[in-house]
Amino acid sequence: MGYSKDRDRRSATLLNSILSECPFDKMERMIRGKPVFVIGAGPSISYSIPYLKRHKDIVKICADSALVPLMQGGIIPQIVVTDLDGDLQVMKKLSKTKTIFVVHAHGDNMERLEFASNFRNCIGTTQTEDVGRVRNFGGFTDGDRCVFLASHFGAKKIFLFGMDFGQRIGKHSKTRRQDRKIKLKKLRHGKELLEWLAHKTSSELYTLSKPITGFKKIRYDAIDSKLVV
Repeated sequence: MGYSKDRDRRSATLLNSILSECPFDKMERMIRGKPVFVIGAGPSISYSIPYLKRHKDIVKICADSALVPLMQGGIIPQIVVTDLDGDLQVMKKLSKTKTIFVVHAHGDNMERLEFASNFRNCIGTTQTEDVGRVRNFGGFTDGDRCVFLASHFGAKKIFLFGMDFGQRIGKHSKTRRQDRKIKLKKLRHGKELLEWLAHKTSSELYTLSKPITGFKKIRYDAIDSKLVV
């Protein structure tokens, strides 16, 4: 993608200086050995809301662009993965809850990282080597980083919602027309990473979105039977 590794490291170092405590243990207790819903902002997210709302006790990890439709549907995710290019006011409002924010540092968002100080529960991530409390759990876009995170912390089963990785870009992603080609390239790369992860993870992988190699495609009416651990 042509990004600067040096700027990525500098960004990770800056985020590490902002964070005081990182609730890794809390994250692991939430995820290990349990089914997890991972939610993106693809076009199919609108179909997912009723099913996500029905399963209140399942841990939900979402990309920040999915926050608005989720909260409009009365759903508060337990974990939000973000590089702080989403709706910051919505995130600030959510920071008053127990939600954990996983903030990603990269070379192009250094000027936004100070916003992470608003979050009561915050973990930092990077796409370089670990820097202090800032860790690299894998992944590239907010959406696939959600999946890598769930896998790293030992989710028993991972279900994808609104993770379409197709030629249509969800309206909640707020992608400008001139950035469409870059966005689609990022989505292709994110899908490739998930297909790679499918061969490495011990988590059972399912998708209710478009097919992804290594993820079992299931219907919404099959969710309940698959949730049995």
